[in-house]
This record gives sequence, C-alpha cells and structure tokens, in this order.
Amino acid sequence: MSLFRLDASIRVDGSHSRAIADIVESEWRAAHPDDRVVRRDVGTAVIPATTWADAATARYLPPADRSPAQRAAAGLATRFTDELIDADALLFAVPLYNYGVSQHFKAWVDVVVADPRMGAGAEPILAGKPAVLVTVRGGGYGSGTPRAGWDHATPWMRRILGDLWQLDLKVVEAELTLAAETPAMAAFAALGATSRARAEELARAHGRAL
Repeated sequence: MSLFRLDASIRVDGSHSRAIADIVESEWRAAHPDDRVVRRDVGTAVIPATTWADAATARYLPPADRSPAQRAAAGLATRFTDELIDADALLFAVPLYNYGVSQHFKAWVDVVVADPRMGAGAEPILAGKPAVLVTVRGGGYGSGTPRAGWDHATPWMRRILGDLWQLDLKVVEAELTLAAETPAMAAFAALGATSRARAEELARAHGRAL
C-alpha cells in the first residue's frame, strides 16, 4: 500500500492545513506502518508558472520537435500523474488563499491535466480511488456571514477531484483558523476552536477509512 500526500501551504511551521493532514496521515500509518508515503510539496517547491503552457503545447508536437522546456514540462506531467496512479490512497492539504484556490495547487492540477491520460475525454483512470481533501480558511464563510459564498476554492477542488477525476473524495474543512492569532478576530476564537476540533475529528475518521 502507498499514500500520496500533497501540501500546498506556503507555511510549514504554523500551517493549519498541514497539521490537520498530519492527523489523516497518522491514522493511515497506524494501519500501514511499513508502507510508503510519497510527498509532493507544491507550497514550498513551487511549480513555475510557465510549466503548464510548456506541458500543454508539448502534447501537439512530436517528441523530437519539442523544446527543452517542453520536454521537461511533459516529463513533469508524466511524473505527477504516475504518482497519482501508483498510490493506493490520496491526501491533499490545500488552504484558501485570497478567496480562491492556491496558485500552487492550481499549477499542479494544470500540469497533471496536460498528461494525455488525465486530459479532457480521457478515461477517468483514478475513478473510485479513496482520497481526502483537507482545506482550511482563515476567516468565516458560512451561511449568513458577511462573506458567505466568497470561498471560490472548495467548490472548484471538489469539481476537479470528485467530479472530473472521480475520486472517492472525503473533505475536511476548518474555518476561522486565524482567529486565535489575530487580535481583531479574538471574538471568534471560540468558534474557530470548535471548527478545528470538528475538523480534527473528521480527519481521524477519514484517515482510518483510507
């Protein structure tokens, strides 16, 4: 058995998405102590913005006609896709940044989709594979809040991972993660702690299910 884990937070120390994903991984490891975890950290090892264009255009050229950049990008698309195919379970830890999906995660998805096995019209080769998405939001975006509907990342990630790739997806969400460390949000610290506790409980359950 093997677990593929992707982290997209630009923080390591103090990262809420990493901390909750650690719980998922810990539960998985408890059942698979001798098995392999393959890591892809796109938050600290950033994929250059030009990679997707090079990988996408490489698909329409014979290998001999590709530029060095196109060959390298196509190789990355192959490697990223192989990591997903080879894993038995998948774990994604992606925070909300500026009301949208992390550019680091989006760049990775774009490169993966540039692989012919993952592009439009391809058979969904990951269908049914168990996966957990951990996503955290520094503020509150629930129904009735001033910024309800401003989270444009989680629906998109569900669309890609659940609908397009057809993973057997479970989602762990935590809100108000900045309340405990932001003086202006001190009034929401208790709500943030409650959301975090619920997320950790879900993380344990979904980690065991993986």
